[in-house]
This record gives sequence, structure tokens and C-alpha cells, in this order.
Amino acid sequence: MTSNHKMDKQIKDEKQMGFTLKVVLIGFCGGLIWSLIGYFSYYFHLTQVGPSFVLLPWALGEWKTGHWGQVIGVVVIAVLSIGVAFIYKWSMQKVNSMWPGLGFGALLWLIVFYIVNPFVIQLKPVQTYSLNTLVTTLCLFLLYGLFIGYSISYEYAEQNYVPSTDKSI
Repeated sequence: MTSNHKMDKQIKDEKQMGFTLKVVLIGFCGGLIWSLIGYFSYYFHLTQVGPSFVLLPWALGEWKTGHWGQVIGVVVIAVLSIGVAFIYKWSMQKVNSMWPGLGFGALLWLIVFYIVNPFVIQLKPVQTYSLNTLVTTLCLFLLYGLFIGYSISYEYAEQNYVPSTDKSI
């Protein structure tokens, strides 16, 4: 094996090891960014549901609907988002398009608002939320899914990019 080939293999191995860390960072940053935007949307009354909705089934007391509850909700969503990013990685990392990410975000919105919602007593039924709430949260989930999906697909394509060695052009 030539030293040049060894170096190429080492660089490729380092890229592969870095992909997992990148997925973690994409998930965390995606959750952080989009839940912060969700908090601003909640603060400015564009939605009736803030990031603290993730705390409702577990945390006791009224603090969870206040400022600190929203901030802790943002952090919890950012951490949970790491797992969501790995689900996307395992299911659709090879699809380099924006549409799977948007579909993933829509699926997450359906799961949260139609499957999980009935089991969380503190959340109102979906039909009772304002149109602003439904549209705003759907858009946030779509953009979140797009961010996660496109970022992971892009990184996957970058990790597996093999430069052409054909110099006849």
C-alpha cells in the first residue's frame, strides 16, 4: 500500500468518524434554533403552545408555563432533537433533497399534535387551537424537518464524496 493511499484512507476514516458528531450537532442546533423561534412565537402570541409542552407530562407546578419552563423546554427539545436527527440519519440520509425533510417535519407535527396530544392531559385537543397556532407550529415543524433533513443529507453526501481522478477533461 502506498503512503498516498494510506493517507487517503486515513482522511476517509476521519470523515466517517466525524459524521456521527455532525449528526449530534445538527440535531442539537436544530432543536435549539427552532424551539427558540417557537418560544418567540409563543411569547408574541403567534401560537398557544410553547416549548414547555415537552415538560407538561412530567413536571409538576405552574412554573413550567412561565419563562423558566419555556427555557428548560428549549433545552429539553434540543437534547431530544439529537435522537430525532439519528432517526432521520438511519431512515433517509441518502436522499439529497429538501422534500424528505419537509415530509419528516410534517410527520413529526402529526405525531406531536395527533398521536401524543391525547395522552398529555394538559394539552388541549387540536381542534380547539387557533388557526394561528396550527399554522405557526406546522411551519416551525416543517422548517425544523427541513433543517435536520437537508443538513444530514448534505453531510452524508460530503462524507461519501469521492473526487474524480480523471484528468482528461
